[in-house]
Amino acid sequence: MAKRIISQARGHGSGTYRVRRRGFKFRLKYPPNLSGEGSVVKLLNSSGHSAPLAKVNCEKGIFYIPAFRELVEGQKINFGGKDIKDGNILKLRDIPVKTQIYDIESRPGDGGIFIKTAGSFVEVSRVIGEEIYVLMPSKKEKSFNKDCRAIIGVVAGSGRLEKPLVKAGRVYFIKKSKGKLWPRTSAVKMNVVDHPFGSGRGKNPKSKTAKRNAPPGRRVGLLRPRRTGHQN
Repeated sequence: MAKRIISQARGHGSGTYRVRRRGFKFRLKYPPNLSGEGSVVKLLNSSGHSAPLAKVNCEKGIFYIPAFRELVEGQKINFGGKDIKDGNILKLRDIPVKTQIYDIESRPGDGGIFIKTAGSFVEVSRVIGEEIYVLMPSKKEKSFNKDCRAIIGVVAGSGRLEKPLVKAGRVYFIKKSKGKLWPRTSAVKMNVVDHPFGSGRGKNPKSKTAKRNAPPGRRVGLLRPRRTGHQN
């Protein structure tokens, strides 16, 4: 019997593709309707996240956010208002253009969705009517509701890519903590029974677009585009 290809093995859900529960035990969301002031209780390290995490205490309880640069334990942060200071959680309507922000809400009150990776940040580019446009890392502008909130500053841990990994074993454990398989064998270097792109006999070019009615085991490579437009 042929071996399952990687896409099938991930669906099976073995330990190789499953993240440990304690890797993501911290839920990075700030509560809705925050007001007043909070304090950073502790800085935490989570294997499932690239950035250090901050444990924040406020009137509504304890929540976790990605730590910002130059954060110290015991530091006070404000919720709401118009004070532009690192760590403050403000609505986009109160943040000036060209301000560096992160952990932006997709919809008002969802607790933060975008820009959480270590060292990442975006800038408010322009305001048009009831929408605020933010320049994303992809160099494309994305519009947000004015009532969406964000955190002022830059996510800590920007130097994680500057230190060389040196050993392959270190890469393995970093990938494993995030539920990713490493090292990955190229599909064309597999046997023909292990992958549709296998064998590579003579390195003959083979279409990487699966057929429209291909079964799950053969549905690899590129997606077949849907036929649209005027048909003669």
